[in-house]
Amino acid sequence: MTDQRELLPPALLADLDEEVDRGADRAIAFLAGLVAANSTLGNEATAEDVLGEELARLGFDVSRLPVDPGVVDDPRGGIPLLAYDGRGNLLARRGEGEGLLVNGHVDVVPVEDGPWSSPPFRPTVVDGWMVGRGAGDMKAGFAMVTLAVGALSRAAPALAGERALTVVGVIEEECTGNGTLSSIRQGILADTVLLPEPTDLGLLLAGVGVLWVDLELSGRGGHASDASELATPLAALPRLVQALDELSVRLGKDHPDPALDGVASPYNVNVGTLRAGAWRSSVATEATLGVRVGFPRGWTPEQALEAVEEALAGAEVGVDDGLSLSVRPSGFRAEGYALAGDDPLALALAGAHRSAHGTEPRRFGLGSTTDARLYLTEPGVSALCYGPVVRDIHGVDEAVELSSIVRGAKTLARLLAAGVGQPGWREQPGWWAEPGESAQRGGRAEPRGGLGGSR
Repeated sequence: MTDQRELLPPALLADLDEEVDRGADRAIAFLAGLVAANSTLGNEATAEDVLGEELARLGFDVSRLPVDPGVVDDPRGGIPLLAYDGRGNLLARRGEGEGLLVNGHVDVVPVEDGPWSSPPFRPTVVDGWMVGRGAGDMKAGFAMVTLAVGALSRAAPALAGERALTVVGVIEEECTGNGTLSSIRQGILADTVLLPEPTDLGLLLAGVGVLWVDLELSGRGGHASDASELATPLAALPRLVQALDELSVRLGKDHPDPALDGVASPYNVNVGTLRAGAWRSSVATEATLGVRVGFPRGWTPEQALEAVEEALAGAEVGVDDGLSLSVRPSGFRAEGYALAGDDPLALALAGAHRSAHGTEPRRFGLGSTTDARLYLTEPGVSALCYGPVVRDIHGVDEAVELSSIVRGAKTLARLLAAGVGQPGWREQPGWWAEPGESAQRGGRAEPRGGLGGSR
């Protein structure tokens, strides 16, 4: 798209930027409160309270949305790791009718013991970066959204009142996606969805499939004095890990994907957890590896599971060793996804970014997944991710660059002001379509093939 027309009046643009700058300190303080809320699996409610309070201050009607029990049996969902009793999503709405839907997750990954420079749930600002678990992934995205919404409300109250907006803060993005899937099944849906995931202010359009499995090894065990004569699950681990590594390399070689250009190893197979043994002077009887498997777009989770089982069969771990091996799915069963780079939503967001910053945002895919995949399988829905600059997410000293929250809010304020996501927005002239052109020329979501990628 080469059209450089400015969609919004210059005076409004200046006012929006000024109000974003003016509201930055409050947004950072709000983020600190979110990060301080330990919202690991099962502990999401406190973070939802913090988020709900800020959205209510901005004029949203806020409520809680219990998880639909039927999501457990939905083939598009993940296998729950925890019961849903007393847990659910946060729902906030402002304005009348359908508008832009913003989806973000409140859950964060657990913290391992490690050399954090400060306690993980005590947010600390160092050299312009806020350090803390979840600061980057993805609580900073909520700060970006609330900063943009507040700026538009102050710069153009009447215009802000015309923009319907829904925000859903979901659980379990990090392990199943069932929070988002439940909200969709309960009718929380729009044809335009923005997920403020960390993207370094680029447009994240595509992701791989992700399957979680538990590899369970068991043997007879015994006394350590007999260890040289006994089969132990721990001794089989190197063969299993090698087989998984070879699977990762093979998938990358056999299934190139244009949507993932630049991703050196898109289908990583990662052993993330290991549980084994009960006593140092006993030969372990059991070992369980928690494995995350990346797999190509176009595959189903069942195909990925078959590939894992075939790879492990080649490792020749079994009865000949006095061991048994089982593979059990647990958690993610997420298919790969992609949004066309010239979808109207991608064009609109790129135009808003260009207006705010004078540069073209990067369009890219990653060897990971987001809840965008669940929207893109719904008919007529566009969804993509755009959010702040981060580092070391899921790792030690995870952090977000605070100035990028402000820069991203200036993009989002323009997107909201321009009416993206409001009824009929694609048919109106703007960054996303020349006057008189069909707004559909950019294409739609391609849930299983996308962009012509390999199966």
